[in-house]
Amino acid sequence: EGIAIAGGQFYVGSIPTGKVYRGSLRTGQGAELVTAPAGPAAIGTKVDRGRLFVAGGPTGEAFVYNARTGAPIASYDLPTSGPTFVNDVVVTKRAAWFTDSQRAALYRLPLGPGGRPGPASSITTVMLTGDYDHVDGSFNVNGIDATPNGKTLVIVQSTGGNLFTVTAMGTTRSIALAGNESVPNGDGILLDGKTLYVVQNRLNVIAKIALSPNLRSGRVLRRISSPDFDVPT
Repeated sequence: EGIAIAGGQFYVGSIPTGKVYRGSLRTGQGAELVTAPAGPAAIGTKVDRGRLFVAGGPTGEAFVYNARTGAPIASYDLPTSGPTFVNDVVVTKRAAWFTDSQRAALYRLPLGPGGRPGPASSITTVMLTGDYDHVDGSFNVNGIDATPNGKTLVIVQSTGGNLFTVTAMGTTRSIALAGNESVPNGDGILLDGKTLYVVQNRLNVIAKIALSPNLRSGRVLRRISSPDFDVPT
């Protein structure tokens, strides 16, 4: 499902097993890195400073592995109760942020010196306020990314195809797309400068969006498609 890149290697997780495969971007050759996963699902993934962060989907958990050996480093139970789907993760200098597609919240895992993940007691549940409108019973917040300084997060809401910026306190602001455009079925996202790529999974396209300098608005430049797409994430 999720994909992470580190140097010339990629990491992809398995939804039904929680295992993680590592391979070469040039050749595709590789092998299972995480063969005895800490949890039964691996959704979003990110690599940071030699560590692999994994969102655990319906388990409500998050996992951290050694990105070189696959050895487990830590595991966390994120929500305290109710339905959950821990979907994606972005890692900034000071924290790892996890989304939950079933709750109007993000989970913040502080990082110490060298990016060392903190203990379970340090995790904060940050409720989403502002423009975000949670739809009960639907698949909500999915992909997440951050500006280079880590102060502003960007999220996509699969239901309705809405985009938002988020502060560290959870205050959301809509990103208005020109022409009343939206990105329904929005899944993984990538923020590259002021260009945002949004994977629209079951539509089998990737939206390329030019954002304004303040990230408050944007314009869909094109939608990339391919005969090879089969629910890309």
